[in-house]
Amino acid sequence: MSQIGAPRGGTCSRSPRSRTLRSVATLTSAVLAVTVLAGCSSDEADEARAAAQDNAPAARDKVADGGTLRWAVDALPTTLNTFQADADGTTSRIAGAVLPSLYTIDERGRPQRNPDYLESAQIAETEPKQVVLYKLNQQAVWSDGREIGAADFVAQWRALSGRDTAYWTARNSGYERIEKIERGKNDLEVRVTFSKPYADWQSLFTPLYPKQVMGSPDAFNDGARTTLKATAGPFLLKAIDRKNGDVTLARNPRWWGQPAKLDSMVLTAVPRADRADALAAGTLDLAEIDRSTAERISLALRDARAGRNGAQAALAHGPGASITPSKALKSWALAHGSDEEKAEEVQAAREKNQKAIAAYATAQDTLAKYVVRKSLEPAYTQLSLNGESGPLADERVRRAVARAINRRELAESVLKPLGLPADPPGSHLALAGQAAYADSSDALGSQDTAEARALLADAGWVPGGAVKKPVEAGSEAEKKAAEKKAGEKAGETAGEDGAKTDGAKTDGAKTEGADKEGAKKDAAKDSAATDAKKQAEDTASDEGLYIVGDDKPAGRPAAPAVGAAGPESGTEILAPAAAAARQSAALLARAEALDTGTGAHAAQTVARTDKGVAGAYAPRGTAAPVTAPEAGKALGKDGKALSLRFVLPSGPGSEALRAVGDRIVRMLDAVGIRTEVTKVSDDSFFKDHVASGDYDLALYSWPATAFPATDARPIFAKPEPASDGSLLVEQNYSRVGTDRIDQLFDQAAGTLDEEEARELVRQADARIWAAAGSIPLYQRPQLVAAKADVVNAGAWGLAGPRYQDIGFKKKETSKGAERTP
Repeated sequence: MSQIGAPRGGTCSRSPRSRTLRSVATLTSAVLAVTVLAGCSSDEADEARAAAQDNAPAARDKVADGGTLRWAVDALPTTLNTFQADADGTTSRIAGAVLPSLYTIDERGRPQRNPDYLESAQIAETEPKQVVLYKLNQQAVWSDGREIGAADFVAQWRALSGRDTAYWTARNSGYERIEKIERGKNDLEVRVTFSKPYADWQSLFTPLYPKQVMGSPDAFNDGARTTLKATAGPFLLKAIDRKNGDVTLARNPRWWGQPAKLDSMVLTAVPRADRADALAAGTLDLAEIDRSTAERISLALRDARAGRNGAQAALAHGPGASITPSKALKSWALAHGSDEEKAEEVQAAREKNQKAIAAYATAQDTLAKYVVRKSLEPAYTQLSLNGESGPLADERVRRAVARAINRRELAESVLKPLGLPADPPGSHLALAGQAAYADSSDALGSQDTAEARALLADAGWVPGGAVKKPVEAGSEAEKKAAEKKAGEKAGETAGEDGAKTDGAKTDGAKTEGADKEGAKKDAAKDSAATDAKKQAEDTASDEGLYIVGDDKPAGRPAAPAVGAAGPESGTEILAPAAAAARQSAALLARAEALDTGTGAHAAQTVARTDKGVAGAYAPRGTAAPVTAPEAGKALGKDGKALSLRFVLPSGPGSEALRAVGDRIVRMLDAVGIRTEVTKVSDDSFFKDHVASGDYDLALYSWPATAFPATDARPIFAKPEPASDGSLLVEQNYSRVGTDRIDQLFDQAAGTLDEEEARELVRQADARIWAAAGSIPLYQRPQLVAAKADVVNAGAWGLAGPRYQDIGFKKKETSKGAERTP
């Protein structure tokens, strides 16, 4: 298995251009760090390799013709329309096998033209408007015999453009930019004209539905939920058996490309918790599995290689492993003893144990026929920090949390035992190997306990602060403090007794007597820190940092005002508008089963190091609590202890996530941040906690995308007030965003220069790191159990399946290769 070599701490030679930024002291150096990172346009994506696929690749002539593949899915689809809010992974799998995909994703997570449908697709014009010319494969036809053509493109555009609210669409990104679609020189040409430039045009019309599905709201909303009137892929939708939980896909006799090797694929609904038993029963050929099931299969393979059969394995490490000769003798004696009641009880226990041993033996013999294929899933798990209210509304506290966490340690704890690359992701918007990938994590900095404590101290969270009385807030408190200080200055003497104060100060109070003769040393220290802060405010920028509840985006808040189909799963989210609700629910479902950016002082050289930029996260001179006694005290502020509510799912498939959560708790505790861990049911984790904002910290995953400018924008968009007065967060569940991040996404989506678009995405990512609303921890492991003779299937990594190539390996005979029936 190849390793991901994500570079860290590199610098670039190109000087970024400057721009004017609004100031905020606590972001001064952080912004400078961002600008250095954003100015880089090296080949980091090429240097950082994607994890290798593990899918038993085989040439088509080595794959048998025929057979049925039994493939596990989480559940039967509630709809066959991928553009509806309740579409799921099974919906997408069916669509990939039976509908046109104009572009597919390769092993590096990059879009590639699909020659089965397109002879070519290119930007034909840029002025006065962008025009994309599609030339269709002349053999491409729907299953009803009709040619795929402009009418299908038009119907899909009209359904997804958002102009007709009768269509219950979950997403319309990109389609709203289309101005018109028309036939080209012949029926095989389709001209798409955009009202404004769109970089991610390759994301459109995949999958492409027939006009019978997209042509009317009724057909779109209801007609495609249970059936498809026409398809055009290597497979056909043959039947959906909801009683038995199966979807059968059969080879398409009208398919013009390389024919499917399999006669059929049966997608069987098997919950993840039941897959080990299904595999042990031999009822599946292919299934995504969890770590415990993978370990059991690996154990069965080791036993088989060592010459142990299932019965021997059961005695070595199965139900019979605890039976020693002495225990066996005692059990036999009791079973045949004079105490009839006790003998009957022991005989029943012995019989039950023998059945368990026999079942385990049979299961291990069956599991030895499987192999575990593994790679990294196109999704990453992140720690989300809810910046809506409470301590995390302060960016310094969010950065302190981030600096307390050792991301590499967490990644290694999850991935190393599986033999997978364990480099933590350096980007929110792309994964290693993708074109837009660049490690921008230094915009925030790596784990540093002293820096985390300094940030907390600067934010006012100090040892013993939980027992101090809070200072009165408001203008009256400020007035009293000012009057008190004025009185003290009028009567102060050269002695220290005359200069004493109660040590409390309000946010607006200023110390001005540092240079006066006879002033106390503490006052001088306060004045120096305040002057340094004031100077930083004149040159820094917050780039429009936005915290929910703050109506002053350019400044610090006046008051405080989470893989795809996997264990981190949920269902829906309430939003102000119906369309927004559908879009939120769709992206939420995916998460449950993400100018050149130069500061005003760009001429300054800021070195990138693994520990971040010196002074980037707290004003210079801020002392961190470093003595052992202070480090052991709980932190507090204004009489309130620093404690964060950490919400985790409690289901049986979330053990690995909870183990990561336990490690994070210990890391935060080391810097004085206490956590209140709340474990909730999987059903309510997203819906009732992450989506609703009822958490401080949460762990969940986002899927990767080949089109981050389009797909990742709602995940990191600045929350905006809706027309009804509520707040529309889209899918930004950390509720932290900036105007500048939104602008960079818009610019990336609107440029037709591919390298410029990638550079803008990297700049946006650097700013997402600096805002510290979400911390990517590790790319999720992808574990797939496959029968040993299944080829061209398994852990695809960033790529998608090529369904027509999946099959069973030909058997070799003395006469050569023969087809497996």
